[in-house]
Amino acid sequence: MRMLWTLLKIVIGLAIAIPVGIVVLALTLGVLGTLFGLALLTLKLACVALVGYGAFRILRRVLGHSSGDRAPRELAAPDPYYRAAMRELDAELGHSVR
Repeated sequence: MRMLWTLLKIVIGLAIAIPVGIVVLALTLGVLGTLFGLALLTLKLACVALVGYGAFRILRRVLGHSSGDRAPRELAAPDPYYRAAMRELDAELGHSVR
């Protein structure tokens, strides 16, 4: 009788474990398939972006102006409040940073 009870426990355990294992395996394969699909989609998008960037560079070189023939533009004058703050800091610290 003891052997029959042990066999019954094993059968009940397998009756629960096998379907749960199949569901877990199916879910795992679904998640991995999704991640693999997203990785491929990202790779394709990166390739398209690389081709687009290359085309942009080629068109800019062919149709654009060269940057060497333009004179550099003047820099804007520094902010007067910035200069006053720097003078105040120099006075407080006792030395000039510049």
